[in-house]
Amino acid sequence: MPRFPDFASTAGSLSDSVYSRLAARARELDRPIYPLQVGDTWMEPHPAIRAEAQRTEDEAMLHTYAPVQGTPMLCKAILAKLERQGGRPLDPADLQVMSGATVGLSVICQTLLDPGDEVLLPAPYWPLIRGIIASRGGVPVEIPFWDRLGEEGFDAEAAIRAAITERTVALYLNSPNNPTGRLLPEPIAAALARVAAEHDLWIWSDEAYEDLIYVDDPPPPLWTREDFRERCITSHTFSKSYGIAGARVGYTHGPHEVMKAIRGVQTFQSYNAPKPMQRAAARALGEAGEWLAEARAAYARAGRLCAEALGLPPPEGSTFFFFDVAPFFREGEDLLAFLGRVLEETGVLLTPGSASGKDYPTHVRMCFTSVPPEKLEEALGLLAPLLRAP
Repeated sequence: MPRFPDFASTAGSLSDSVYSRLAARARELDRPIYPLQVGDTWMEPHPAIRAEAQRTEDEAMLHTYAPVQGTPMLCKAILAKLERQGGRPLDPADLQVMSGATVGLSVICQTLLDPGDEVLLPAPYWPLIRGIIASRGGVPVEIPFWDRLGEEGFDAEAAIRAAITERTVALYLNSPNNPTGRLLPEPIAAALARVAAEHDLWIWSDEAYEDLIYVDDPPPPLWTREDFRERCITSHTFSKSYGIAGARVGYTHGPHEVMKAIRGVQTFQSYNAPKPMQRAAARALGEAGEWLAEARAAYARAGRLCAEALGLPPPEGSTFFFFDVAPFFREGEDLLAFLGRVLEETGVLLTPGSASGKDYPTHVRMCFTSVPPEKLEEALGLLAPLLRAP
């Protein structure tokens, strides 16, 4: 029972600096900085979806409250997109526009979790999801997973099964994965669907990078699988596909009864996503297809450039690499000291792997789309000599 001057124990486990504690240090350096720690883009969005393109002359009362579910213009565009992807129409009542996927996932947690409930969190994971679960009083159960796929002797299904307890409520999946860039193979998806059905688990599918896949013939989105549909709640965002992370627009859909509850919770969380940027998001789905194709091709080239420079396999999707830098530590160095040395000598900022899971104290996450290609090439030229064993 927190009383002055204390605060809730769930808040005490959270931090506003999950990506890097080195950013303040970078601001003090008198040299070019390469912010490869943040998952963003160097590309300006399509002209039709920029903030300045949304005008009251084109839509009256543009700056008033939007309907809680979302503007009719955006909902119609999303429903058409989901029908194309899923091969069947979605009940309009089963869709909820959110103020970005972060809010969407937070609302899902608020709806489904009681304090002490557990969520299976295959690691490494998107750094914010652990705190989103914990802020509800839930328990994120971390399972080394994405970086182990394909390793001899690793049984993905057994790893998930071993983590289930009587308090387990849900399984969080993010494919393409942030930070490994991996896609969930179809046989493993089928196995996890069986596990979820046997243990009455919800599946949370985070589709943030659904449009940023660089391999031929990828598996279909998880939420479209027949063995996922009845228990899968899916979060999407316009941030990654269309380069409008600052717009804060996303959407969630899932089974009918849970979506009624989610809409109720969302009303008290953020009420509605920004109305002008809902218009921009709708225009993205109708007008920015060519821009998205160009962005995907440019990101794929940037990913290949990084892979070649660092000696890593090219990413299957997303905008990240995740790799172990322990072989490049000097004697007595830990990850923080190594990242400090990288910053001082190159100006490159990287995310500590521990932000994506406790089992990754010597890993780093690197975004390959946060700076223009010429700057990325500069950064890689500076970084590569430090990524050699001493």
